[in-house]
Amino acid sequence: MAALGDSLTALDVYDKEFPTADGKQLKLSSFAGKPIVVFFFPKAATPGCTKEACKFRDEYEVFKQAGAAVIGVSGDKCADNASFASAQRLTYPLLTDEGAALRKALGVKRDLFGLLPGRQSFVFDKEGKNVMVFRSQMNAEQHVAEALKVVKSLT
Repeated sequence: MAALGDSLTALDVYDKEFPTADGKQLKLSSFAGKPIVVFFFPKAATPGCTKEACKFRDEYEVFKQAGAAVIGVSGDKCADNASFASAQRLTYPLLTDEGAALRKALGVKRDLFGLLPGRQSFVFDKEGKNVMVFRSQMNAEQHVAEALKVVKSLT
């Protein structure tokens, strides 16, 4: 589990390749030296996830200007994430975590009595230290505001 202060670089998934919506592979370690926002969403193309993903898209340039990477993560199949990314014109990577390795490594719990994958966001500073954990299934867009506040404080 990634509690505040824990290091992303210490996790066994740090160098693991995850498939992306654009058909590539991506490692979290490829963002070494820069802040990373990792947000987990339950299911592509559902109302709350669409709001959250689009809000991250709308604020993506602000994250980039602050030097941060943004990565969305779900357990959806690559094709579903690809359709979602295309339909919503998402400009940041969406990772497919079908085996839930990343979800488990960061300790993202299921919501609604275990029926839904959890909606949780993390910010890791440029050294890989966890500086924010925000969990809210119902306030999807609040994840962006919380992450942006922390990322701005890192610059």
